[in-house]
Amino acid sequence: MGSYVCKRLLQLIPILLVITFLSFGMMRIAGSDAVLQKMENTGMVLSQDVIDQARTELGLDRPFLVQYLTWLWDLLHGDMGTSYISGKEVFPTFVSKLPATLLLTVISIGLTIVISIPLGVVAAVKQNRFTDYLIRFCSFLGNSMPNFFVALLLMYVLAIRLHVLPVISNGVNGRSVAMPALTLAIAMSAKYLRQVRATVLDELNREYVTGAKARGVRFSATLIKSVLRTSMVTIFTLLTLSIGSLLGGTAIVESIFLWDGVGKLAVDAINMRDYPMIQAYVMWMAIIYVVVNLVTDLSYRLLDPRIRLGGMEA
Repeated sequence: MGSYVCKRLLQLIPILLVITFLSFGMMRIAGSDAVLQKMENTGMVLSQDVIDQARTELGLDRPFLVQYLTWLWDLLHGDMGTSYISGKEVFPTFVSKLPATLLLTVISIGLTIVISIPLGVVAAVKQNRFTDYLIRFCSFLGNSMPNFFVALLLMYVLAIRLHVLPVISNGVNGRSVAMPALTLAIAMSAKYLRQVRATVLDELNREYVTGAKARGVRFSATLIKSVLRTSMVTIFTLLTLSIGSLLGGTAIVESIFLWDGVGKLAVDAINMRDYPMIQAYVMWMAIIYVVVNLVTDLSYRLLDPRIRLGGMEA
């Protein structure tokens, strides 16, 4: 187990280097200048000499490879740079946005579990009956609606018509997180509900279920103790992958509700060409996906001891 974990962690190093290098390069290829972008947003009209001096202070006049190696060297020494726009250090600014994203992630995943797993199981048990058709229709409807449309629909119903929740967030609190979390949960539940149904149906058609029924074992006991337990590997994989994307921030939803998380921070940084902040977000996303995949692999052994990881012995 220990050697497997070390091997996977070592794989993180070249992955991060490649991802950061490519993102660093694509931002430069985009052709926009961070200094000019800042001047346009502030409405300032400056001479070319002042613009050149600002680019020199930020190091944007140096060759691309020198800029990247300088940034990488500073990163290895614990310095993620300074924001081109706000002038604040990148790391404290980025960390300050994490609580909002973590709260949104936890609540969204919780709602997804509460909605998708019970409905998926019911749809499988009631296969080809009215209940199954109704649940599958709702799933199809949820899959066909993009997040921004669901967000606007919830805004209209819950905020404008019923006045139950605020239209946009007014801080990191329960009332403000409700609508963005529900928006994400609806989309994820619609997708995972069908996966849960298919997984449970596959298990229900196994011979051990038929054998348990022949021995007089209650169906509910077989469903809970055997079918659901075996199905948890697939379900757990789907949920952990969602955790990775949510921790990275869902830019569209956070921007619509003005939820002050890392997704909205990334969108603002991209619009303003704030390269150090964008690089911090890229690093965060890369680390999340590698770590989440590692945790998922390790959790397989707990859910199903028959699974072997990377040639590990039982």
